[in-house]
Amino acid sequence: MAIPGIQQPEIIQIDDALRLRRFDGIYDFAMEWYLDGETTYLVDGDPVPYTRYTLDRMYSYLNEHGEVYFIEYLSEDGYVPIGDVTFSEDDMPIVIGPKEMRGKGIGKKVILALCERGRQLGFGTLRVKEIYDYNTASQKCFLSCGFREDGPTLKGRSYIKDLD
Repeated sequence: MAIPGIQQPEIIQIDDALRLRRFDGIYDFAMEWYLDGETTYLVDGDPVPYTRYTLDRMYSYLNEHGEVYFIEYLSEDGYVPIGDVTFSEDDMPIVIGPKEMRGKGIGKKVILALCERGRQLGFGTLRVKEIYDYNTASQKCFLSCGFREDGPTLKGRSYIKDLD
């Protein structure tokens, strides 16, 4: 469904080697990311690997609550999915799946591109519902993009960014 009344682009080109591709319902390749206990711990606070059912439910929920994109990186074989992100005014969950792709500034580029999308759509603010206290890399990434802490949550903090 994406965001009611707003057309979701097929591609958001971030730079020469990085883009966001609109969710198309095909995501078997993502199972590998969510089978990793470290990834699921960062995402859900639980190191239990996803099942196909869990992955189906997650993408279904996210697709009903925002614009879902696959983060794609240009390799010698063409664009390869390396993560996913959901964009809405109320939350922006992001996952970089392969560990070797983390810590390279990809998340920051994605977040900044989606902040620009929010500005273009006339959004006044963007929020992140919760980043767990132990996920310091994600906290630092959002803070470096101009988000600020908005308050405590059950397991961490929420964040907000003014787009004005």
